[in-house]
Amino acid sequence: MRSRLNTLLFWGTFSSVTFQNAVLDRETTKIDELPSPRLYSETNVVMKGQNVSLFCSNENKSLQITYSLFRADKYLGTQSGTGEPVIFNVNISEAPDLGPYKCKAEVLQCVRYSREFNFTIVDPVTAPELSITVTQTETERHVTLLCISANGSLPISYTFFEKDVTISPAISKNRREPARFNFTKKNSGEEEEYRCEARNSLPNHTKYSLPVTVTSTGGGGCPFCLQLLLPGLLLLLMVTVLILALWILPKYKARKAMRDNVQRTAEDCREVGIYANVSNHQADGASVPGMEPRQCVCTAPDGAGDSQEIHYATPMFLEVAPTEQEAYNDCKPGYVYSELVF
Repeated sequence: MRSRLNTLLFWGTFSSVTFQNAVLDRETTKIDELPSPRLYSETNVVMKGQNVSLFCSNENKSLQITYSLFRADKYLGTQSGTGEPVIFNVNISEAPDLGPYKCKAEVLQCVRYSREFNFTIVDPVTAPELSITVTQTETERHVTLLCISANGSLPISYTFFEKDVTISPAISKNRREPARFNFTKKNSGEEEEYRCEARNSLPNHTKYSLPVTVTSTGGGGCPFCLQLLLPGLLLLLMVTVLILALWILPKYKARKAMRDNVQRTAEDCREVGIYANVSNHQADGASVPGMEPRQCVCTAPDGAGDSQEIHYATPMFLEVAPTEQEAYNDCKPGYVYSELVF
């Protein structure tokens, strides 16, 4: 009886050890088959100051794995999981935050590392500006669209739309220059609305320009010519008016002063002429040689710099015999009078 019990105990112990060894062998086989973890993010392009998530996972879905995240040699944290990826959240605030990052997967004494992962900082694009040049004929309209975003990391891709319909392929630019798209269409005589889109490698940051409307002019020419020429014409008109005002005003003042001078000169001439011709009709007057009356000649300025000129007459004194009419009351006869002749 006792020997039978010893036999049963022996076989039980043997079976237990065998089972444990089998389990250990199976776990060891699983650990030996543990692949390197995978470290990834939804995007490797970020903006400065952005919060992003890093995922660490393993193809072995049956083991409880401990994951640790490192940036260069700096330890950032640890999480455990089975089957599903673990998530590490990081903030990109400066250049060292870009990486490189590594994920470590550990089971018992078995350790595996992922490949390095790096982020790239990209500046988002700003709303682009759209400009349009149109040349129209009676039947066709030749359109040139130009689109450029003033800011944003290169390269930038531009796409053009007519209302909500795409009319161009994506045009990539590695330099800060406008994307150009030319096309020709029938002149329908109706208004058409265009806009453009700008995007770079930064996801979810696409920007659109303001819509620009093109109005048909019903013939050749550019619908924006009047808009472009109107300010220039107004400026030219203002400058012309100013020049005319500065040129005409001095002329007007000079002519007014000339008329005033001519009027004053004529009046002076009339006054002088009165005195110069007082003796022109003397009755029975005798002329004295060399003492003839002189004419008054007046000249007024004519705008050429001529000045006024006045000639004065020479007076003549003649002796006459006293007459009875010259003696009045108590006046003594014998006085001799002479006439003043100009």
